[in-house]
Amino acid sequence: MMSNLFAKGFRPFFLLAALLGAGFVPLWIFGYTGRVNLGGYWDPTTWHGHEMVFGFALAVIAGFLLTAVSNWTKLPTATGPALAGLCGLWVAGRVGMLFAAHLPGALVATVDLAFVVALAFFVGRPILAAKSKRNYKFLPIFAVLFGANLVMHLGAMDILDASTTRATLLGALDMVILIILVVSGRIVPMFTRNATGAEGLRTVAGLERLLYPLVIASIILQLIWPQHTVNGVIALLAGLAVFARQITWGGQYTVKKPILWVLHVGHAWIGVGLILRALAIWLPQVASSASTHALTVGSIGMLIIGMMVRVSLGHTGRPITASKPMSAAFAAVGLAALGRTFLPIILPTYYIEWVIFSGVLFALAFAAFVLEFTPVLTAPRPDGKAG
Repeated sequence: MMSNLFAKGFRPFFLLAALLGAGFVPLWIFGYTGRVNLGGYWDPTTWHGHEMVFGFALAVIAGFLLTAVSNWTKLPTATGPALAGLCGLWVAGRVGMLFAAHLPGALVATVDLAFVVALAFFVGRPILAAKSKRNYKFLPIFAVLFGANLVMHLGAMDILDASTTRATLLGALDMVILIILVVSGRIVPMFTRNATGAEGLRTVAGLERLLYPLVIASIILQLIWPQHTVNGVIALLAGLAVFARQITWGGQYTVKKPILWVLHVGHAWIGVGLILRALAIWLPQVASSASTHALTVGSIGMLIIGMMVRVSLGHTGRPITASKPMSAAFAAVGLAALGRTFLPIILPTYYIEWVIFSGVLFALAFAAFVLEFTPVLTAPRPDGKAG
């Protein structure tokens, strides 16, 4: 079973990410409502944000890229003992963050940062060896993620001004969104075309050349000029560009295929998040957290659970069809996103209740993944192939 688990990067990292989503989100709710003390290193909200970006999202990115880069370059990334060690480093980082108040800050930071470095090594080595220029863009993204994580830890240890922590965390979130934009542009139209047989589904090069400068400009402005009208205009244009990008992806063909619509809806949440970023500047009733949670719960949450299901089925040689429990899990994450974005705007007096509602749904969705896919990810492929 253990040899199967560490045969490909997606197997252990998807399970680890789902376990974190199912366990740490309820733990944060207890901390947020004052029932558990998560303080000492960061406040509960910052701890939650850090773990969802550098724990949850980065684990899924690790699982996906370790698998995909091997396919793209035809060179190995990390398998077997190397993959087990990488997973162990991720787990050590999560344990360190959980008990950071009782450990030396330098130790917590070193272990947590080491995972980003090790992952960049195992992903970057085959990309550079194969001279896969198309994938060079992932390397500076890893560098920025490392820098953002380092700044957060230095703030926690009072080496840097702690007031930079939230802006840095949001910058790291934007880098994760940038990775998602790159990957989804490659795979969502392809998956839709392959599954539906619809012709003409593609990513339009002209829109891509417009989209990425707008998103990168929004990332920079969000860091240096977060409340300026210019930031609002750029974020609005970037959000509209995200929606325009999807027009040629064939979303209309996916209504009866949960394994596909979850990816289309998850990508659309990026556009929603960027537009809410603009509206939060101009409308007092729209909190900036609505934008943040559109990008995290809506986009990252839905794309992650959708990709985890699809990749887990496809790469273990099983039919690529979402079961009824997984289809319900997709819907649960979508409802959780509504509970952290639009529902608090409509009924703000129930904000705490919306937080709990969303957290429970999110945790249940990923618990369902753990229950259904632990046997799949720890078993050999039924067709006898490696991987």
